[in-house]
Amino acid sequence: MRPKKTILCVDDNEQTLAVRKFLLETRGYRVAAAMNGEQAVDRFRQGGIDLVLGDVLMPGMDGNEMVRQMKEIAPEVPMILISGTVKAFDRANRADAFLPKGASTPQEMLERIRIMIARKRGPKKARPFPEADAAAFAAQAIAS
Repeated sequence: MRPKKTILCVDDNEQTLAVRKFLLETRGYRVAAAMNGEQAVDRFRQGGIDLVLGDVLMPGMDGNEMVRQMKEIAPEVPMILISGTVKAFDRANRADAFLPKGASTPQEMLERIRIMIARKRGPKKARPFPEADAAAFAAQAIAS
Protein backbone atom coordinates (compact mmCIF):
# COMPACT_ATOMS: atom_id res chain seq x y z
CA MET A 1 0.00 0.00 0.00
CA ARG A 2 1.30 3.45 -0.95
CA PRO A 3 1.99 5.91 1.84
CA LYS A 4 -0.61 8.66 2.18
CA LYS A 5 0.27 11.99 0.63
CA THR A 6 0.07 15.08 2.83
CA ILE A 7 -1.69 18.20 1.60
CA LEU A 8 -1.33 21.54 3.36
CA CYS A 9 -4.69 23.38 3.15
CA VAL A 10 -4.65 27.10 3.84
CA ASP A 11 -7.75 29.30 4.15
CA ASP A 12 -8.78 32.06 6.53
CA ASN A 13 -12.40 30.83 6.38
CA GLU A 14 -12.71 28.10 9.03
CA GLN A 15 -15.79 26.50 7.43
CA THR A 16 -14.18 26.32 3.98
CA LEU A 17 -11.04 24.84 5.52
CA ALA A 18 -13.08 22.18 7.38
CA VAL A 19 -14.97 21.20 4.20
CA ARG A 20 -11.75 20.87 2.15
CA LYS A 21 -10.08 18.91 4.94
CA PHE A 22 -13.02 16.48 5.12
CA LEU A 23 -13.13 16.10 1.31
CA LEU A 24 -9.42 15.32 1.10
CA GLU A 25 -9.29 13.00 4.12
CA THR A 26 -12.18 10.93 2.78
CA ARG A 27 -10.11 10.46 -0.41
CA GLY A 28 -7.15 9.05 1.53
CA TYR A 29 -4.98 12.15 1.91
CA ARG A 30 -3.45 13.37 5.14
CA VAL A 31 -4.29 17.03 5.69
CA ALA A 32 -2.39 19.70 7.58
CA ALA A 33 -4.46 22.86 8.01
CA ALA A 34 -3.48 26.49 8.49
CA MET A 35 -5.68 29.56 8.93
CA ASN A 36 -3.21 32.07 7.44
CA GLY A 37 -0.07 32.36 5.34
CA GLU A 38 2.32 32.75 8.26
CA GLN A 39 1.08 29.53 9.93
CA ALA A 40 1.26 27.74 6.59
CA VAL A 41 4.88 28.75 5.89
CA ASP A 42 5.87 27.67 9.42
CA ARG A 43 4.20 24.27 8.91
CA PHE A 44 5.72 23.94 5.42
CA ARG A 45 9.23 24.48 6.84
CA GLN A 46 8.75 21.36 8.97
CA GLY A 47 8.68 19.28 5.76
CA GLY A 48 6.62 16.30 4.67
CA ILE A 49 4.18 18.30 2.51
CA ASP A 50 3.39 16.84 -0.92
CA LEU A 51 1.08 19.62 -2.17
CA VAL A 52 -0.21 23.01 -1.01
CA LEU A 53 -3.81 24.10 -1.59
CA GLY A 54 -4.37 27.69 -0.54
CA ASP A 55 -6.64 30.70 -0.83
CA VAL A 56 -5.38 33.79 -2.66
CA LEU A 57 -7.08 36.46 -0.57
CA MET A 58 -6.18 36.19 3.10
CA PRO A 59 -5.47 38.88 5.71
CA GLY A 60 -1.81 39.48 6.42
CA MET A 61 0.18 37.37 3.99
CA ASP A 62 -1.80 36.65 0.83
CA GLY A 63 -1.63 33.36 -1.05
CA ASN A 64 0.79 34.63 -3.68
CA GLU A 65 3.35 35.75 -1.09
CA MET A 66 2.85 32.49 0.80
CA VAL A 67 3.61 30.50 -2.37
CA ARG A 68 6.66 32.68 -3.14
CA GLN A 69 8.15 31.94 0.29
CA MET A 70 7.33 28.22 0.06
CA LYS A 71 8.87 27.93 -3.43
CA GLU A 72 12.12 29.32 -1.98
CA ILE A 73 12.07 26.48 0.55
CA ALA A 74 10.99 23.61 -1.77
CA PRO A 75 10.36 24.58 -5.42
CA GLU A 76 9.42 21.01 -6.39
CA VAL A 77 6.26 20.94 -4.23
CA PRO A 78 3.18 21.68 -6.38
CA MET A 79 0.98 24.54 -5.21
CA ILE A 80 -2.60 25.38 -6.15
CA LEU A 81 -4.25 28.69 -5.34
CA ILE A 82 -8.03 29.12 -5.17
CA SER A 83 -9.93 32.39 -5.26
CA GLY A 84 -13.49 33.63 -5.44
CA THR A 85 -12.48 36.47 -7.72
CA VAL A 86 -11.48 35.47 -11.24
CA LYS A 87 -9.36 38.62 -11.53
CA ALA A 88 -7.16 37.18 -8.79
CA PHE A 89 -5.65 34.85 -11.42
CA ASP A 90 -3.41 37.73 -12.44
CA ARG A 91 -2.16 37.89 -8.88
CA ALA A 92 -1.87 34.10 -8.53
CA ASN A 93 1.00 33.86 -10.96
CA ARG A 94 3.44 32.12 -8.60
CA ALA A 95 1.35 28.99 -8.07
CA ASP A 96 1.52 25.94 -10.33
CA ALA A 97 -2.27 26.03 -10.85
CA PHE A 98 -5.24 28.28 -10.19
CA LEU A 99 -8.82 27.19 -9.49
CA PRO A 100 -11.68 29.71 -9.33
CA LYS A 101 -14.01 29.18 -6.34
CA GLY A 102 -17.49 28.27 -7.47
CA ALA A 103 -16.44 27.70 -11.08
CA SER A 104 -14.62 24.43 -10.45
CA THR A 105 -16.22 21.36 -8.91
CA PRO A 106 -14.71 19.37 -6.03
CA GLN A 107 -14.09 16.55 -8.55
CA GLU A 108 -12.04 18.91 -10.74
CA MET A 109 -10.04 20.00 -7.71
CA LEU A 110 -9.39 16.38 -6.67
CA GLU A 111 -8.33 15.44 -10.21
CA ARG A 112 -5.95 18.41 -10.39
CA ILE A 113 -4.46 17.40 -7.03
CA ARG A 114 -4.05 13.78 -8.14
CA ILE A 115 -2.30 14.80 -11.37
CA MET A 116 0.01 17.29 -9.68
CA ILE A 117 1.06 14.83 -6.98
CA ALA A 118 1.72 12.15 -9.63
CA ARG A 119 3.76 14.64 -11.66
CA LYS A 120 5.84 15.51 -8.58
CA ARG A 121 6.50 11.82 -7.98
CA GLY A 122 7.83 11.48 -11.53
CA PRO A 123 7.71 8.52 -13.90
CA LYS A 124 7.63 5.00 -12.56
CA LYS A 125 11.09 3.55 -12.10
CA ALA A 126 12.08 0.52 -14.12
CA ARG A 127 12.17 -2.60 -12.02
CA PRO A 128 15.54 -4.38 -11.96
CA PHE A 129 15.70 -7.80 -13.58
CA PRO A 130 15.97 -10.78 -11.28
CA GLU A 131 19.32 -12.51 -11.88
CA ALA A 132 17.81 -15.38 -13.93
CA ASP A 133 15.97 -12.94 -16.21
CA ALA A 134 19.09 -10.77 -16.56
CA ALA A 135 21.18 -13.78 -17.61
CA ALA A 136 18.54 -14.87 -20.14
CA PHE A 137 18.29 -11.31 -21.46
CA ALA A 138 22.09 -11.06 -21.82
CA ALA A 139 22.26 -14.45 -23.58
CA GLN A 140 19.50 -13.38 -25.99
CA ALA A 141 21.28 -10.09 -26.71
CA ILE A 142 24.57 -11.93 -27.48
CA ALA A 143 22.81 -14.46 -29.74
CA SER A 144 21.23 -11.75 -31.89
